[in-house]
Amino acid sequence: MIAHAIRFILSNYSLTFLVVGLLCAVPSLFKYQGKTAAPVVFESFLAYYCLFTIGFSYFYNFVMHVFFAARSAAFIGWADSPFQYEVGFASLGFAVVGFLAFKKDFGLRLAAVIGPAFFLWGAAGGHVYEMITRHNFSPGNAGVIFWMDLLIPVVGLFLLFGWRRSQSSSAGLSVS
Repeated sequence: MIAHAIRFILSNYSLTFLVVGLLCAVPSLFKYQGKTAAPVVFESFLAYYCLFTIGFSYFYNFVMHVFFAARSAAFIGWADSPFQYEVGFASLGFAVVGFLAFKKDFGLRLAAVIGPAFFLWGAAGGHVYEMITRHNFSPGNAGVIFWMDLLIPVVGLFLLFGWRRSQSSSAGLSVS
């Protein structure tokens, strides 16, 4: 049972890091002691979204595609290829932007949300194509990963625009 849970967590890392990031945002709100207005809430959740959902998740994706390329390809239902390394290093770039965007900066946060959003929605389109044309229903193509490819950008855009909108009433609050 524990082995199954660990396998699920590691195989569905995008869900794992989204949940961990959202959970880590909650305790950061306690330092504001009663100041849980929209700017503070959006700041906290967006910061930890950038750190975990983008930073750590894409770093994990980098490691898996570069150092465990054959295993990653098999999980997706594909043959291993040198393209794995390109995906891996693109993921490393997204990870670095996510780590940098943890601290409040609209430009970095915009890049941390928009770049991966286009990548994930493109990947989701590729997954649909694979499901329709090749009947590829491997867990890494049609499972939780597919649904997270659709959901993660929506969550990120919601947090980004909610944070930006709430900044007019913000007094320079930051999450650390």
